[in-house]
Amino acid sequence: MEDNIKRSFFFNLGVILLLLLLLYIAFFATLHCVTHHGEEVVIPDVRGKDMYAAEEQLQAMHFEINVDSTYEPTKKPLTVLKQVPDTGSIVKEGRTVFLTVNMLVPPHIPMPNLVSLSFRSAEMMLRNNKLMLGDTTYKPDIAAGAILEQLYKGTPIKPGEMISQGSKISLIIGDGLGNTSFDVPDVTRLNVDEALAILSTYTLQPIITVYDEMSKITDTSNAIIVDQEPRALNDAGKTNHIKAGDIIDLKIMQHPDDQDIHNNKDNPGAVNRAVPTDKNTK
Repeated sequence: MEDNIKRSFFFNLGVILLLLLLLYIAFFATLHCVTHHGEEVVIPDVRGKDMYAAEEQLQAMHFEINVDSTYEPTKKPLTVLKQVPDTGSIVKEGRTVFLTVNMLVPPHIPMPNLVSLSFRSAEMMLRNNKLMLGDTTYKPDIAAGAILEQLYKGTPIKPGEMISQGSKISLIIGDGLGNTSFDVPDVTRLNVDEALAILSTYTLQPIITVYDEMSKITDTSNAIIVDQEPRALNDAGKTNHIKAGDIIDLKIMQHPDDQDIHNNKDNPGAVNRAVPTDKNTK
């Protein structure tokens, strides 16, 4: 009886071991079918292609596709910018390929403040904000190489204003005061608007102040220039000179008399004009 039990035990143990061996052999025999061994493919390069063309190509190779987006101003909308796995990677069929495509509509961002930055720093900030550099214009100014103004479509744009990425921003840059000098223009006897128009052609920077505390200004644009510094002539009667971008101080009065105005009549380049006076309103 005991011998029969032993034989039965070893028989059953042998059967179990045999079954395990057969299962082991069967597992490895079919492993290539389960894992698709030998069915590996190379990831094609779809960067730079239209998103729909890239999807069609990858789907034909039995890949799953996941699409994300970002914005790159130098690329066409819906262009594939990046792919993961990278080009040339060997993967199995059915693998998910992640595509990053260029947005169809650029996002809006706050305009950064470029004023007072160097040109190189401003250019880097534009690039970091995905804005394009437009025209660059140089203007005589003591801040050589610094950004004086930032323009969008020819109009100054303030920091913080919303603007589309990819927009072109033009810059006005300080070019120093230069070495070329010219005769100081005489703008006495002109009103403020006329004087500013003349000085702008010389790229001079006017500073306007009231002639004295007793003078009341009711209309700045029509106030009269009664003195300037530097003057057109020096004390010796010789012509003074000035450089582009320099400052010129202007003293104004609302209704001056002739005796209130500094006399530059001996200056050949002076602008002579009768001073409008209104004794009733002075």
